[in-house]
Amino acid sequence: MARDQIDMTPLQSRDELVAWLEAGVKPESEFRIGTEHEKTPFTLEGHQPVPYEGAKGIGALLEGMKLLLGWEPIMERGNIIGLYDVTGGGAISLEPGGQFELSGAPVETVHQTQSELMAHLAQVREIATPLGIGFLGLGMTPSWSRAQIPVMPKGRYKIMRNYMPKVGKYGLDMMFRTCTVQTNLDFSSEADMVKKLRVSLALQPIATALFANSPFTEGKPNGFLSFRSEIWRDTDNARSGMVPFAFEDGMGFERYVDYALDVPMYFVKRGEEYIDVSGSSFRDFFAGKNAALPGERPTLSDWANHLSTIFPEVRLKRYLEMRGADGVPWGRLPALPAFWVGLLYDNDNLDAAWDIVRHWTAPERQALRDDVPRFGFKSRIKDRYLFEIAKECLILSHAGLRRRGRIDHLGRDESRFLEPLERIIETGRSPAEEMLEKFNGPWKGSVEPAYQEYAF
Repeated sequence: MARDQIDMTPLQSRDELVAWLEAGVKPESEFRIGTEHEKTPFTLEGHQPVPYEGAKGIGALLEGMKLLLGWEPIMERGNIIGLYDVTGGGAISLEPGGQFELSGAPVETVHQTQSELMAHLAQVREIATPLGIGFLGLGMTPSWSRAQIPVMPKGRYKIMRNYMPKVGKYGLDMMFRTCTVQTNLDFSSEADMVKKLRVSLALQPIATALFANSPFTEGKPNGFLSFRSEIWRDTDNARSGMVPFAFEDGMGFERYVDYALDVPMYFVKRGEEYIDVSGSSFRDFFAGKNAALPGERPTLSDWANHLSTIFPEVRLKRYLEMRGADGVPWGRLPALPAFWVGLLYDNDNLDAAWDIVRHWTAPERQALRDDVPRFGFKSRIKDRYLFEIAKECLILSHAGLRRRGRIDHLGRDESRFLEPLERIIETGRSPAEEMLEKFNGPWKGSVEPAYQEYAF
C-alpha cells in the first residue's frame, strides 16, 4: 500500500532495521489475511482512460468516496490521492496511471475478505456510475498506448517515472498499464517466515498461471498469457525477481535487511516533499553518505518507505506479500487469498508444499518463472508440467481450508472460494487462454467486449 509511513526517529544501528521486520512476528491466533487489488478506471462512454482532473475525474471520484465513507483523505500538495479508514485499517490509493487500489483491512477469514470486497464495490459503483466511470478487471490495459494514460499527482511517481527507463525496458508499462491482486499473510517466528517465503516464492508461478489475465497490448494479442508478469522480468532487476538468497543457509530477517540495504532507493520524503535520491543505496544513506542529504541519517519512516519500493515476487515487510497474480474480475479476487491461506496457514500443507519444491534449484526456479508468462500451465520444471503441480497445490489448499473450518452464516467453509480456480484446472486453460479464444471467435478480433465482460 502506497501510504507513506511517518516516524521520524533517526536510526542508530542495523539492529533497528532488523527489529522493525521482526516486530511482525505474531502468534497463530492473531494471524490475519490482507488482500489488495487494483482495477483500471475507464470511461463508460468510449472506454478511454480517466484523467485525474475535472468534474468526472479520479479526484472527483475520491472526493465522492470520502463523503460516502467518512474516511480520512490522504492529501498531497492540495490534491486528494487516497483515503484511509481510521477504524478498520483499510485504504484506497491510486497507482501511477489512476489504477484504483483497495488495500483491505487485516481480516480473520476469506469470508470477511469477500464481504469487504462486496461493500467496496457497492460503494465505488454508487459514486463512479454517475461520473460515467467503470472499472476493468484485467492484469493490463488491453487497448491503450502508454502515451494516452494520465499521470496521477503523486511526487513519488514523478521520481519513479524518470528513473524507470534507466533500469529496464518495461518500468513505465508496469507503472501505468498493469493491475494486480495480492495477499498479505503473517508468520509466527523467523523460521516460519523463512519457510513460508521459500514455499511461496517457489510456487508463485502457479498463482501467475492461475490468474494469467493480460494477453492484449494496444488491442492485439501480445504473445503472452500474463504480459504483466513478463513486464516484471525487465522493470528493474535490482529490486525484483525470485530472491535466490532466500533459499540459502542463514536466511532470516538479517539477510533480508542486508539485501534491502543494497537495493537502490527512489526517494526520501521530508514533509510534503519527495527528494529524488534514485540509484543511491540505503546503505550509503545509513552511513550519512547520501549526496542529496549529506550527513543526514535515515529514519524508520525512510526504511518502511524503502521496503515498499522493493518488488520481488514475494515481498517481506512485517508480513509476507504474494505478488505473482494479475488483476482479475471481482468474482475471482477472493480465490487468491483462499489459495495461499489454505497452503500456508496450515502447517501440514506448508510441509507438503515444501516437499514439492525443496529439490528445485535456483536456476530451475528462475527458468520456471521466466517461462510462465508465455506458456502458463505448459511451463515445466524438472520433469513436470506446471499444470500438474498447480493441481496438486489446489488439492492441498482445499484440504487446508476445510481443516481450518472457518464457517460462514450458511455453514460453508472457505474452500468454496477456490471454485473459480478449480474450474480453471478442470478446463486446463488459464483465463488468458479463454479470453484469446473469445478474441479469435465471438469478439471478432476486438478487445472492446472486455470492457463489458471483465468489468467490475
